[in-house]
Amino acid sequence: MEYALITGATGVLGTAFCKELASLGCNLFITGRDINKLKDLKTSLVAAYPGVNCSFFAADLTRGEDRKNLFAAAEGYSFNMLINVAGADIQKPFEEYDEQKLTFQTRINFEAAVSMCNFAVKHRASNLKIINICSVCGLQPMPYFALYSACKGALIDFSIALGEETKGKCVTVTAVIPGSIYTRADVVEYINSLGFWARKSAKTPEYVATKSLKAAKKGKRKIVVGGLNKLICALSKTVPQGIKLRYIARSRARTQKDAF
Repeated sequence: MEYALITGATGVLGTAFCKELASLGCNLFITGRDINKLKDLKTSLVAAYPGVNCSFFAADLTRGEDRKNLFAAAEGYSFNMLINVAGADIQKPFEEYDEQKLTFQTRINFEAAVSMCNFAVKHRASNLKIINICSVCGLQPMPYFALYSACKGALIDFSIALGEETKGKCVTVTAVIPGSIYTRADVVEYINSLGFWARKSAKTPEYVATKSLKAAKKGKRKIVVGGLNKLICALSKTVPQGIKLRYIARSRARTQKDAF
């Protein structure tokens, strides 16, 4: 029996992926930090889609010991899909970070995703599709978002390189590059604070999940989600980096986000 492994499953975007896959009859292995949320999500999924098997394991993926325990629990499973959704974005001046938040954001946005990819490749079914949720922030160095944009940029590059390395081995890797996503109420408020273009380019979790799965099915290496985001990315390539950095610094300095 084959399973789709989803990190950050209890978040809004992770849940959207779970529901979309369950509606397609896919068996799920879900993980997140809160065991009670995982239990509730499993209950709702099994109730809505009775033919779907759903297993779960609670883990903080920033902790090597937790990942080790997760891998032990999932040792006997065979995975035809991995979706790395888990992540955190902190926007503030770099000098205001403490060591805990530096390591937390680096580990969840890059180290954990790479570790999950390694496990999934070693425990893959006859075919494996990997979806790594990246960000348009990873396409451009971003003042006040420096660590997040660097981690997501590294994840984009890693995804493309891994896809080439595993070509011909029945493994595809898709770097999904969305803009803002309407998730929690505080995130919606934050998106609205960024202005007109942020609001217009933002997408729903369901939209991102559907587009991601379609891209993975086609074996695409990289996809920017949303027509406006594609246009903005294309136009930004014509602008000198110094101008972009100054514009980003002015716009991002106005707001702060301290997710943890």
